[in-house]
Amino acid sequence: MHSFHYQNNSLHCENVDLQDLIQEHGTPLYVYSQATIVDHFTRLDAALDGVDHLVCYATKANSNLAVLNLLAQRGAGFDIVSGGELYRIIKAGGDPAKCTFAGVGKTRSEIEYALEQGVGCFNAESEAEVQRLNDIAGEMGKKAPIALRVNPNVDAKTHKYISTGKSDNKFGINFESIPDAYARAAKLPNVTLRGVQMHIGSQLTSVDPFIEAVKKVTPLVEDLKAQYGIEFFSIGGGIGIVYEDTLASHDAAWWSRDDSDETAAVPITIEAYAQALLPLLKPLGLTIFLEPGRLIAGNAGVLLSEVLYEKKGGSKIFEIVDAGMNDLIRPALYQGHHDIVPVKQPASEDTVAVDIVGPVCESGDFFAQDRELPKLEQGDCIAVLSAGAYGFVMASNYNSRPFPAEILVDGSQSHVIRKRQTFDDLIAGEVIPK
Repeated sequence: MHSFHYQNNSLHCENVDLQDLIQEHGTPLYVYSQATIVDHFTRLDAALDGVDHLVCYATKANSNLAVLNLLAQRGAGFDIVSGGELYRIIKAGGDPAKCTFAGVGKTRSEIEYALEQGVGCFNAESEAEVQRLNDIAGEMGKKAPIALRVNPNVDAKTHKYISTGKSDNKFGINFESIPDAYARAAKLPNVTLRGVQMHIGSQLTSVDPFIEAVKKVTPLVEDLKAQYGIEFFSIGGGIGIVYEDTLASHDAAWWSRDDSDETAAVPITIEAYAQALLPLLKPLGLTIFLEPGRLIAGNAGVLLSEVLYEKKGGSKIFEIVDAGMNDLIRPALYQGHHDIVPVKQPASEDTVAVDIVGPVCESGDFFAQDRELPKLEQGDCIAVLSAGAYGFVMASNYNSRPFPAEILVDGSQSHVIRKRQTFDDLIAGEVIPK
């Protein structure tokens, strides 16, 4: 489910005309649907009713305070990867005790801050980190709650940059080394073993890798529970979303695939995911943590941009827009596909092959290449869909381009949840030495 659709020949987010938002706030512009964010969280939470669980939203997907506040109000936990994200959670009304702190390179200041704030658990990614957590906690007169992250060496079959569960990835501790690592951690005086964690990658489009990983790790989890009384098993996030035919999936299943072929991978819906994993997880008698990010926010957002110029090259037509790779880097970084549609509904079904490119001085500054799109004119506006996750959070000021504004739509109302950055904002904090 998502809340973007054409109405009266103009693309709407819920009941708000995106053309009206463009006229009021300009472009580039990020727009998020509150209804979609809330629906995705509550559906996943409800699907897991069969086990004691906590949905820990992956803050890195979209960390705007307004988005975090929406989820905190509904009882979400949070998966964080920096001290800055923990600070955001607290400012947004979230509970530090419901936060799991992941990441391979936690600094001393981050560890101290998290311990001071009463973070729920550190997901430790190496034995060196466990030792440092023990040492810092001891200096502070505290005990660090920890879970070791196991690397199950399962191929998520996703883009190599977002695969995290193979033995050649930097994340986690090798599967075979985990029993000894727990035994050594159990002897440390300033840590408390709370659970075990894994995460095999992002944007998975089949349930099968999740099933493989859970089945592989479950015997280990049972042993750790028996030996150390761990309380939870975190199975990570990674459930993929629709990036193609996005508008066609409005008011339909999020994932629309032909599953008549019995040899095909299980289509990954929330329901299929829960039905496949709950029977494996219930017998453990542990609290199950999930860490979805993209699933919650991805299809809830769009990036709006205006066509500045059309340029006809020797073999291509370039539609040059005012948003760039600094605003949304996924196509350049991950070769990520995003559907692109005109904000004004096209009168004709005729299309032309074009490249949608931005103003940044890089050949990688594009949103689509050789894409069949309706004819665009100078001044027309487009919506880059499925931009709610890993969009603004990965934006930069490259080429000294100010950050775009962010808008949250709630029914017929819209709220500015981040002001557009100014030129003065660009240089704030910079000093010319005398």
